[in-house]
Amino acid sequence: MRAAVLQLSAQGISSTKLYNYIRIASKQGVKVLLLGEYILNPFFKELQNLSSGMIKEHSQHQIKVLRELASTYNLTIIAPLAIVKKGKIYKTIAKFAPSSTSYYQQQLLINYPHWNEEKFFANEPQEIQTPLIFKIDGFKFAVMSGFELHFDAIFNELACKNIDCILLPGVSTFDSYQRWKALILSRAFTQNCYILRANRIGEYSDKESTWHFYGDSLLASANGELLEHLGNKEELMIVDMHHSEVVAARKFWGFKDMIHKRSSL
Repeated sequence: MRAAVLQLSAQGISSTKLYNYIRIASKQGVKVLLLGEYILNPFFKELQNLSSGMIKEHSQHQIKVLRELASTYNLTIIAPLAIVKKGKIYKTIAKFAPSSTSYYQQQLLINYPHWNEEKFFANEPQEIQTPLIFKIDGFKFAVMSGFELHFDAIFNELACKNIDCILLPGVSTFDSYQRWKALILSRAFTQNCYILRANRIGEYSDKESTWHFYGDSLLASANGELLEHLGNKEELMIVDMHHSEVVAARKFWGFKDMIHKRSSL
């Protein structure tokens, strides 16, 4: 399975870079392309100062563009988007396939005093559900937000799904570089699946501080190894993943078999 991460800063209403990079990815045989958070919409702190009407107009434009790109280049695009319904703003991850569009509404949102998405977005707390899952050429993907990677409850929902790769859009900043890398590699190892992480670049400044989004988009193996990663610049990372390597890792470590034996007792 050939996939790609497009590591960008916020793009505003312009679609030029998306067209150019997606055309390149398509020529290279990419089947799935992943974008980081707050690339198609302004950063969360900026969204707080915009009307729901402006956010809706912006997102509708991006949806139209990405549907067209997915159809034209016959690939699937995974892209976080702020969706407005009846004046309420929801944080979602959209899946644009060549002939269909679906949405995953983020279940667990960051809620710290300096960064409270849970308070701003209208996503309602509910019992944890299975994240978005889809297959392409027999290769099974799951989609979740970067913040959701922290929670065992999400992985409990995926335990019996035999996922080959978790697609993880993120928006990591401040001094979290090493912590995020350790978390991603650990989850990839304990779940014995690939994790493809897309982080944005660029910065946002307010009166208190400057938020540097450092990139470091990466691919972790089903053995918890770092296979590929980017720096802090605008880049396209194309990777190859193999179902056979996921199967081999699960057989070698035996984590799932150990749990499966006990579930029938």
